[in-house]
Amino acid sequence: MTNKMATNAKNISALLTGLAKRNYYNEPEFTDDFLKSQIFPDLSDEAYATLLKRCSNYMKNLVSADMDFNQLEAFLTSQMKRREAAMTEEEASAYRKFWKVHKNKIHDTLVSKTNWNNSLKKVSWRIDVKSQSKSAENINEPSAIVELQIENPEESQKTEVVQFEMDESRLAHVLQNMKDIEDQIVQYCQQ
Repeated sequence: MTNKMATNAKNISALLTGLAKRNYYNEPEFTDDFLKSQIFPDLSDEAYATLLKRCSNYMKNLVSADMDFNQLEAFLTSQMKRREAAMTEEEASAYRKFWKVHKNKIHDTLVSKTNWNNSLKKVSWRIDVKSQSKSAENINEPSAIVELQIENPEESQKTEVVQFEMDESRLAHVLQNMKDIEDQIVQYCQQ
């Protein structure tokens, strides 16, 4: 009965959800003892510790690799083909369902925890053309008006707005800098 209970997809799914709530969603009330008493009350302490370690390790693999669903399938297939302590199809199904529900939320939580600086929330812009000026040479000269909304992660309700104006040459310089940044990112991603 204990082995059947350990491989029950609903129980595995509940355990994974509890671990995710504790480890990623900042809900510390989901302790090991609480999870055991609620999900696996009839499982021996030793069997539960083994199952808990196994589920935690599998979850860490999923999260650290930020696996897409093709990678998940390959990972689960490899775990089911192991000679010792192979994962059952029922367990694999529980991991598939868990990852489908929690992948994006865990990813977003980890990203928000690692964002310690201000972040760009919104960019607005428009083009203005000068119709009046002290000197005739500045008339009909276009300029870009840019507005940036910057959010502090610690004070998410408070956003700072920065506005500035750029002429054509300054805009070209900024766009070239953005292109340089993009080239660097592409270079690092291909390594």
